[in-house]
Amino acid sequence: MSTVLSPVTASDPVRYLFARWREDRGGTYQTWFLWEERLKNFRSIRRGIAAVVAEIEAGTFGNVYKGSSLETVVRSIAEQRQIFKGADHAFLWKPKLRIPDIYENRENQRLFARFLHACACCTGEAQVIGAIQALDREAIKGLGPAAANLLYFLHPTLVPPFNTAIVNGYNALCGAKVKLGRWEEYLAMRRGILALNEKYRDLLSNDLGAVAGVLFDIGSGRYPPPPGETALAQWEADLAKIREEADRANKALQAAQEQDRTHTEVQGWLRDLGRALGFEVWVASNDHNRAYAGGRLADGCLDCLPAALANASAADAIRLIDVLWIEPATARVAGAFEVEHTTSIYSGIVRMLDLALGLPAQPAHALFLVAPDAREGDVRNQLLRPAFSRVADLNVRLIAYSELQAHREAIARFGHGMKAIEAIARRLT
Repeated sequence: MSTVLSPVTASDPVRYLFARWREDRGGTYQTWFLWEERLKNFRSIRRGIAAVVAEIEAGTFGNVYKGSSLETVVRSIAEQRQIFKGADHAFLWKPKLRIPDIYENRENQRLFARFLHACACCTGEAQVIGAIQALDREAIKGLGPAAANLLYFLHPTLVPPFNTAIVNGYNALCGAKVKLGRWEEYLAMRRGILALNEKYRDLLSNDLGAVAGVLFDIGSGRYPPPPGETALAQWEADLAKIREEADRANKALQAAQEQDRTHTEVQGWLRDLGRALGFEVWVASNDHNRAYAGGRLADGCLDCLPAALANASAADAIRLIDVLWIEPATARVAGAFEVEHTTSIYSGIVRMLDLALGLPAQPAHALFLVAPDAREGDVRNQLLRPAFSRVADLNVRLIAYSELQAHREAIARFGHGMKAIEAIARRLT
């Protein structure tokens, strides 16, 4: 070695090791990181990942790894033997364990494709981590942090590669206890790798392949770790942060799913009630495919708006009204309903105005805001705004969730036309 030790390097054994590693003709820095073919592989692997996503979404991927587009991509990675030897093992089908479960399970296959697509379209760290956490929540057997090797070729400055030697090198250098196979531990290790890379940036690179390479050489035994370098407490703190972030993300997702479920459920009540009363029903165009009652929310509803509505000046806004009841004989809107579960009440009122003012020759018979009982005050406060002075003329009314839930079955069974639904509505002005 020709490394000349400066006073700073001599007092910092990690810096000394990294400086030696850069000059080692047999180390990963010289044999892989500076290898011209490595950069060419980025382009081909990115194209290959796009092909995997496209085939899965089109239903043409099949149910075997061998001969698939995924095998082509992973083989391109594994052929970089200086650091990725054996990278294909994680994706090989293990028939006794039935892992990784992305070949026989079509839904898991789709989730994997959406993960890859989301990461390919990401522009920042938060989005990449969010996609990883979303995949982790699905708990797909056998699909763990080895997939980070695919992400590295999409985001080399954000996602470090992953294999046994890299993990062993990180543990040895930093005194950590990262275990293979768990995304949360990979993300905690990633935090430590980013800190290490930042501290020794002058000897490494923005491309995390460099720091992964030196960790690989330590973990594979080419270099012993410097003595006295331990960061177990920091790693444990990083792991705790990752778990806290994952918990927050899970809670936020659960809250969003619960809100969405309730909104969709109320739309479903209105859909079924409208059909029971003999109306044709329109469900907001962006909600047609929401899951409800074992099918789609739009099942049994109109596929397109009647011509008078579709050709109205405010047609784009009308299509987004949560539920419309339409008289079959005249194609006239008998009732319009905006469900205001947690969203801005403002937007729902604006769509009601668009419907009413956009069809002056054929106004809707009745306009309703449907909201939780606790939001009645919010609704009334919005209607006091000067911008909504016309609402009083339109006789927009409120239907509380509790009233709809309590009376919908009786209305469906004994009601006729709009009379019964109007009876449970509250005047707002």
